[in-house]
Amino acid sequence: MTAPLPVETEPAAPPFRVRRARTSDVAGIKQLVAPLAEKRILISKESVAYFEAIQEFRVAEAPDGELVGCGALHVMWEDLAEVRTLAAAGTWRGRGVGHALVEQLLADAYDVGVQRVFCLTFEVRFFEQHGFEVMPDQSAVDPEVYSELLRSQDEGVAEFLDLARVKPNTLGNTRMIKWLAGRARE
Repeated sequence: MTAPLPVETEPAAPPFRVRRARTSDVAGIKQLVAPLAEKRILISKESVAYFEAIQEFRVAEAPDGELVGCGALHVMWEDLAEVRTLAAAGTWRGRGVGHALVEQLLADAYDVGVQRVFCLTFEVRFFEQHGFEVMPDQSAVDPEVYSELLRSQDEGVAEFLDLARVKPNTLGNTRMIKWLAGRARE
């Protein structure tokens, strides 16, 4: 008697979907960020900041409509963007939410023509799994771009540039960067 042939099955779809954020998601985004802000992993923002940046956000949504994760891609310059405000609900951590959001944000970065994406994170290993590397210094930004970025009022840009007007890296996170596939390192 021969053994039955293995049946190939499609991998199970994640129990959530990633979509563009809507203004109605701001309260849910704030709820996702709150416990991480209390632990000083993320910085909490006022609602107005989330509304102003809503077009940067992607959210992960469970079948019942619950927001289970969020993340944003903030373009800083022609070839540079930041993954920020990446959060997953506590009961959803370890279930692929963060991975799906980062992959979508990297695809978004590629779609808008960004060559490099950075993040400020405590989750070094997680971002290494997505091809990010620890930044040894600020040489990722040439002097001309640096002088232009100095004009930005965005605190994330100021922190990336390590400007004195921003408190020293009080969170103690790590700067990481990724060069997107198909884009040349300069």
